[in-house]
This record gives sequence, C-alpha cells and structure tokens, in this order.
Amino acid sequence: MTSPRLPLPSRQEVALGIITVLWGGTYYIIQMALKTSGPLFFIGVRFLIAALFVVCFVGRKHIMQGIPRSEIWRGGLIGIVLAFGYICQTIGLMSITSSRSAFLTALYVPLVPLLQWIILRKAPSRSGIAGIFLAFVGLVLLAEPWKTGLTMSTGDGLTLLGTFSYAFEIICVGLFALHTDSRRMAFVQLVAGGLFAFCAMPVMGEHVPAFSWGWMGCALVMGIVSAATQLVLNWAQKTVSPTKATLIYSSEPIWGGLVGWVTGDVLTMTTLIGAGFIVAGVLASEVKPRWPRFRRTLRGGAVRELPSERKRRRRLSMSELVIRGSSGD
Repeated sequence: MTSPRLPLPSRQEVALGIITVLWGGTYYIIQMALKTSGPLFFIGVRFLIAALFVVCFVGRKHIMQGIPRSEIWRGGLIGIVLAFGYICQTIGLMSITSSRSAFLTALYVPLVPLLQWIILRKAPSRSGIAGIFLAFVGLVLLAEPWKTGLTMSTGDGLTLLGTFSYAFEIICVGLFALHTDSRRMAFVQLVAGGLFAFCAMPVMGEHVPAFSWGWMGCALVMGIVSAATQLVLNWAQKTVSPTKATLIYSSEPIWGGLVGWVTGDVLTMTTLIGAGFIVAGVLASEVKPRWPRFRRTLRGGAVRELPSERKRRRRLSMSELVIRGSSGD
C-alpha cells in the first residue's frame, strides 16, 4: 500500500483560500464601524458599495444588459439569505459574547454537508467527512463555549438562524453556479442584500447615523472585500463542492485570531490546538489514498497483482527462458 497523496489545490481552491484570509482580517474593521453606525445601515452601505465595485470591475455593459429573470431571482434569493444571516449574527452579538457567537456560527461546518446531501442529493466523501469533523472540533476549541455555559437565549437563537442562513447560502451558490453568470450573480446578490438590510432598518427601529469618516472608510474597505468575495465565490463554486468550500472557509477564525493577536489579543494553548485541528481537517479532506491494486473476490478467486509483483514475475519468467535456452544448447 502506497502512502496517501496530497494533490495540489486548484486555482479555484487557492482563490477561496485567499478570500478566506482577507475575510478573517475584517472583524476588527467591523468592530470599528459599529462604534459610529448601526449594524443594518452598515451592512446595507457596504453591500451597495460592493455592488458598485463589481460594476467598475466587470463593466456596466456586461452587468446591465440582458440579465435573465432566472439570475435575478436566484441572485436575489442568495443576497437576501446572506444579508439575513449577517443581520441575525450582528443583532445576536449585542446580547451574547463573541466567543459564543463564534461557536454557534461554527455549526455551519457540519450543516453544509448535511444540506448538500438533502438538497443536492450528493453525499460527501469519506475524506470530506473526516475533514469536516476535525475542522468542527477545531472551531469548538477556538470558541471555548464551556466558558459561557450551554443555556439558550434570544441572542443564541438569532445566531443559530444566521448560521442556517450561511449554510443555505453556500448550498444555493453551489446549486446555481453552473447555470448562471458569476459576475452578474455577484452584482444581483449584493444589491438585493443591501436593499434588504435598508428595508429592515425601520422594522428594527434603527436610524441613519450622522456622517462619519469612521464608518464610511470601513464601508469602503468592506465593500472591496465583499465584492471580491462574491465574485470569487460564485466563480469558484462552479467546480468546488459546497463541502470543500466549507472546509476552506473554516480556516477564517485562524486568520481572524492572528489579526487579533497583532492588535493585542492573547492566543491561548487551546486556541493554537484548535487552529491545528482546522488545518488538519483541511489537509484530511485533500488526502486521496492510492489503495493497492489487488483484491480478493468474494469467492476467494483471482488476486490482482501489484505492478511491482508483476515486474518481478516477468523478470523470473525471462530468467527461466534464458536457463531453458542454455540447457537446450
């Protein structure tokens, strides 16, 4: 039996990894923005700014002309689901700790393969299941939920709703990606998500804040990151399965933790072990064992030879022929 091989990641997987690194470093920016802006207003502004960046990058002609209705409703659905997840998570953070929110949000890691099996009728591979398990253990270690108890609150419920939204969004992108234009879909998603956040403001009693370069600067940075994220996500998930994409996204807390460490947070041994589990989960999902090319049939019959055994048998056969030839002479 040869050792497992670790194939090189595809361009799409590398792109998702880069986006995950960028996204992991945005928590500090969001915290800065929420000091001068309400959560719904900031989500709406950053989504619409991201939509403008998509138009500038792709071109107005490609975006505005000939958008089929199927892309409008599909992109609109994904955008609303994504914005709903952000809103639930942000409101939940007002009444629960960030570590508890991180733990509850991490539940999307095992949720995505389950939804993939239910909705897409596609079961994850064994290596994918192993990777999901290791990554989830790592996320739990990073969040340390035992420090805050296991009782449920309103903030917990809202965060769980956001978690289901994130998982459903990943599944929807994987379901629709092959049948849509990734650039137009990214634009529609961002516009729909931004408008949904603005419409939710009066319902939640939130008002437009006074202009501040604080939230405006953060919105510009997050707009660029959001535009890049949606463009890459809709392009990459044409070939990357939802389960594999989820494993890549699961490394986001690692990069967020590194940014926190740079800004003064303390990294505990539990945090480092959790990060190691996440890395192990991503690597485990990539391992594809080269099983031996021989097996016995159920009837105990033929055995398929390994290539090395076949070469050895051929050498022995050649030796026998040479010996017989010499004897004949």
